[in-house]
Amino acid sequence: MKKFAVIVAGGIGVRMGGAVPKQFLMLREHPVLWYTLQTFLAAYEDLQIVLVIPEAHLGVAKELVASLAGAERIVLVPGGDTRFHSVRNGLEWIRREVAGSVDAGVTAAAGVVGRETIIFVHDGVRCLVSADLIRRCYEQAAESGSAVPAVECPDSVRLVEDEGRSKPIDRSRIKLVQTPQTFRGDILLGAYMMDHSEAFTDEATVVEVAGHQVRLIEGEETNMKITTPTDMFIAEQMLGRK
Repeated sequence: MKKFAVIVAGGIGVRMGGAVPKQFLMLREHPVLWYTLQTFLAAYEDLQIVLVIPEAHLGVAKELVASLAGAERIVLVPGGDTRFHSVRNGLEWIRREVAGSVDAGVTAAAGVVGRETIIFVHDGVRCLVSADLIRRCYEQAAESGSAVPAVECPDSVRLVEDEGRSKPIDRSRIKLVQTPQTFRGDILLGAYMMDHSEAFTDEATVVEVAGHQVRLIEGEETNMKITTPTDMFIAEQMLGRK
């Protein structure tokens, strides 16, 4: 099967509190995003990466990509206003690559990709993802059409209701969702033909609204999303242990 990974690195990192987007912050010897790209390149030699980056930072991203062995397998695409639109921009590149021309129409292009393509969508700042998880996602998606990694919720959970009231929720029924969210090409490209909705918080949500079942697989506790300075510190320690 053909393999594509849409790596979404379109955020500006407001919660990090600095002028540099978090995907470009230095983590030991390299920027955060470097580790993510390196792991995906190592996972499969025939994997094509579509890196979605804010247009203002495309120059910095090009320099980062040039430092990687396998840079020829990475293309850069400008991000959109939301995650949904950034992912869609990446998928449009895949449609053009596989279908040959956007003039063939979105529906026809999605059909050409069909069942012979697997597409990963991953947060660029989940830089501790393992090649093993990427491969397990691929295998599950190839078998059943989708693979969404998730881990157990370790804390007690409460649902906040009106007037400040809350009630407990059985945490054994709660899963914390990660990426790479992985889908067969016809499923994901078809789902992203829909218009944007505020309810679309991730790719799994879009695919479900399009009428497909989403399959969860076991994620990794270390596959954290870097959002705050504390996350950077933790990631530094984890890389040191590696």
